[in-house]
Amino acid sequence: STMTTAEEFKAAGNEALKKGDTSKAIENYTKAINADGANHVYYSNRSAAYLKQGDANNALEDANACTGLNPDFPKGYSRKGAALHSLKRYNDSTDGANHVYYSNRSAAYLKQGDANNALEDASACIGLNPDFPKGYSRKGAALHSLKRYNDSIASYNDGLAKFPSDAGLKKGLADVQREKENPYGSPGGGGGGAPGGLFGPQMMAQMAMDPRLRKYLNDPDVMGKIQLVQQNPSLMPTIMKAQMAMDPRLRKYLNDPDVMGKIQLVQQNPSLMPTIMNDPKMMEMLSMMMGGEQPESSSAPAPAPAAAAKKAEPKKEEKPVEKEEDWSDLSPEERKKKETQRDARLKKEAGNELYKKKEFEKALAAYDEAIAIDPTNMTFLSNKAAVYFTQKKYDECIKQCMDAVEVGKANMAPFEDRAKALTRCAKAYQKKGDLGKAIELCKDAQLESYDKATQRLLKTIELDKKKKDASDYQDDTKADEAKQRGNDFFRNKEWPQAVAEYEDAVKRAPKNAPIRNNLSAALCKIMDFNGARREIEKALDIDPKYVKAWARKGDIEMVMKEFHKAMDSYKAGLALDPSNASCKQGLQKVTAQINYGRANMTDEQKKEQQAHAMADPEIQAILSDPVTQQVLRDFAENPAAAQQAMNDPIMAAKIQKLIASGVVETR
Repeated sequence: STMTTAEEFKAAGNEALKKGDTSKAIENYTKAINADGANHVYYSNRSAAYLKQGDANNALEDANACTGLNPDFPKGYSRKGAALHSLKRYNDSTDGANHVYYSNRSAAYLKQGDANNALEDASACIGLNPDFPKGYSRKGAALHSLKRYNDSIASYNDGLAKFPSDAGLKKGLADVQREKENPYGSPGGGGGGAPGGLFGPQMMAQMAMDPRLRKYLNDPDVMGKIQLVQQNPSLMPTIMKAQMAMDPRLRKYLNDPDVMGKIQLVQQNPSLMPTIMNDPKMMEMLSMMMGGEQPESSSAPAPAPAAAAKKAEPKKEEKPVEKEEDWSDLSPEERKKKETQRDARLKKEAGNELYKKKEFEKALAAYDEAIAIDPTNMTFLSNKAAVYFTQKKYDECIKQCMDAVEVGKANMAPFEDRAKALTRCAKAYQKKGDLGKAIELCKDAQLESYDKATQRLLKTIELDKKKKDASDYQDDTKADEAKQRGNDFFRNKEWPQAVAEYEDAVKRAPKNAPIRNNLSAALCKIMDFNGARREIEKALDIDPKYVKAWARKGDIEMVMKEFHKAMDSYKAGLALDPSNASCKQGLQKVTAQINYGRANMTDEQKKEQQAHAMADPEIQAILSDPVTQQVLRDFAENPAAAQQAMNDPIMAAKIQKLIASGVVETR
């Protein structure tokens, strides 16, 4: 089947990736996607393979496809983050200004039952944006799931201190407080609220050990009833009486003092459950209440071993006998039509058998005979098209498919059959490389009869066409022409026009670092500093020794008040060219800004700089290092120890970076 084939390709891709053969892995994952384009895991795996191969752009595209297909798949966001990180798009990778990335992944982790990772992402979300109320809700929910009630309450309260009217925070706090106060339900329900109460841990453990009751623990309906009683044990008598009153099988127990007395005993002492369940009446009643059938009497004779063995034997497949139709009441014309259809069908079935044996020419001849007998049935033409497709005779396949559709329309064939013929035609065009025509035919097929598999195929072909169009558009000569036009606009201070020409040049030559540097300069002029940084980072990805790009990167980071990054950028440029004037001047400016500039900043500006710094993974890593934390404490409590630690050049560099970022202030 298609799915089996897709899974086989995926398995082959996994093996190749383990061996480090990324090209083979990508090839197999691509085949899996072609077979089943709606499976998000295949895109996730291919993203990992692309990234391992160093192709971060394709890795990012596949990661986006993965999260698009399944927004609740946490690994999709990890793939996206890794790809963006490899592209040095740090703000995008950590969702810097868009902390929602961590929030969404936290929700996905929690939905999957992984509360630890959900907590980690929720904490990161708050670190990136402390003014995002949902971050506190995510953290509170994760801690609640981990049964860390006090920490969960603290998280909700932290959020409510900033957002006192947030409904989500209020509800989450109420839920965790209720469970903390009474994790097994409210007291006063006949002992149900205590750990040993009705359906408490002891009783649930007893049910798990009892083979007669164990099966109910996997029944969602039964567990729903149990949870209702756990939350409010006082409802138990009401639920039981209502169910007994409505169920004729149970009604007899309602006034049975022996049964009701035993129910009270179990409520008070769940450890008596196995003993009480030995009472056939109690076992019968509990089984029926939980939604099961009345249990068979234990005295029923066991089946004979021979009968059991006989039952275990697999049945031999028997070819179904075709029931002969009664044509006695048909007119001569109707009888002739039926005979024609039968004869044509027999020829088609013969063709199908030949096709399975890979005797393609004989299969085609059999289908031709079927067509000659009944030219009004489009199925025979579609079968011929399938043979041609298998033979890779795509032009013949296309012709047969279109002929089949025409015959189908003329003879009112089912819409599903016409759609299948159009989809096969689209696949033939895809194989020929005419992706535009393939997309058109997929859409036509969906208009005839919507099909999920065809929709997956359409999305795959559209993605392939997008890549092909981008590749076909590339032209170094035309890129240089667009760059020159951009330069002219830039000199004339016509910034938007310059941006448009440089963007076109980038599409023409995506691996040209100087063009991206020019685009970055133009984006700065229209105040799009995030875009400018993105382009300059791509330029450095292409050519890490491009000194002019390092200088521009430092200038952009200065404007964005990310002084610690600007210092690193200027130093990186000077390491390549110690005499570079732009990097020298930039380093002097950023050093002066770090030493004296913060004194002239408002509190608001300082907070903004610190928020930018906290979004930087490098700063987060430094602050989470226990040794660094101790050194920072030593500056306040033990200055001599702190000064001694600063003799270590690595530690000194870390502290200097924290000072440059504005996270740590010097007095």
